[in-house]
Amino acid sequence: MISKERVEAIVNECIDSEKEFVVDVSISANNKILVLLDSDEGISIDRCVKVSRKIEQDLDEDDLDFELEVSSAGLSSPLKVVRQYKKNLGRSLNVISNDGEKTKGKLVEVNDNDFSIEVEELLKPEGKKRKELVLRTVTLAYNEVKSAKIIISFR
Repeated sequence: MISKERVEAIVNECIDSEKEFVVDVSISANNKILVLLDSDEGISIDRCVKVSRKIEQDLDEDDLDFELEVSSAGLSSPLKVVRQYKKNLGRSLNVISNDGEKTKGKLVEVNDNDFSIEVEELLKPEGKKRKELVLRTVTLAYNEVKSAKIIISFR
C-alpha cells in the first residue's frame, strides 16, 4: 500500500519550498493518488508534469499499481493550508463555519492559528432612521472553519 507520507516526501524532494507548497495529498482505497500543489506565483502545467514524473519514477520502483493526478489548487478550491490564506490576503472569501454559519468578507489578517475577515453589515444605529453600512472584523480559528473559498471577481 502507498502511504501519504511517502508521496509527500517525494513531492517535497522536487519542489522549491521557498515558492511552492503541498496543499493536499489524498490516496483512495484503490490507490488513486491526488496531489494538489500551490505557489506564491501559481503553478504551471509543466511544473505539475515534472512533479508527476518524479512520483511515478519513485513509486514504479516498488512495482505498485496506482493512478496519479498532480494539479494546482484552483481558485474555486477551498483554502486548506495557512500559506494559501497568506497568499490571498486582501481578497474576499466565503467562509462556512463548522456549525454552518456563512460569512462573507475581505481577508485582512492571517496568523498561525486563526485569520480575520472584514465584514460589511447594514445596521440601524440607535436614534437614526436609516441603516448604515458598518465594517466589523471577525476572527476565526482554522479548526472552526468547514470551508473557505475565494470569491472570484472580474472587476
